[in-house]
Amino acid sequence: MNPKIEQLFIKFTKQLRQLDTEKELTFHIARHTFATAVTLTNIVSIESVSKMLGHKNIQTTQHYAKVLDRKVSEDMALLKQKLTQHSISKSS
Repeated sequence: MNPKIEQLFIKFTKQLRQLDTEKELTFHIARHTFATAVTLTNIVSIESVSKMLGHKNIQTTQHYAKVLDRKVSEDMALLKQKLTQHSISKSS
């Protein structure tokens, strides 16, 4: 893992531990949360997340990074907006 990313991940893990949660925070759960809640929901590509986590194979990253329904809805709305803008600019 890239040293800067590792520092960010360690800081993120410490912040997660401060949350009041019933679930024990393991390194594995922290990686899942980082991949999903921090990176993918902030429009970081799966390829970049893969590099951040130090994976050689993108399928490994896909295991850690679960795409949230909310993220899919946001991406579809963004795509619709882009297609609408493209359609408007073509007709002008």
